[in-house]
Amino acid sequence: MSERIERDFHARDPDEQQAFLNQTWCDHCQQVDLGMTDPVEYELKGIVYIEGRCKGCGEPVITELTDEEF
Repeated sequence: MSERIERDFHARDPDEQQAFLNQTWCDHCQQVDLGMTDPVEYELKGIVYIEGRCKGCGEPVITELTDEEF
């Protein structure tokens, strides 16, 4: 079973960080680009994720990064 590998979100370029924090989709609010707080970046089963909290409702927001995004 694959384990979650922690990555350093804050090691990314500041502009790239802002793009990931602002360009979100919230499953709970059903709205785009509300933004996220408290980002945590990790890799699981070879896929990189950024997880945080929706600025609108506080529910978890997860962004799956594609190869061209990292």
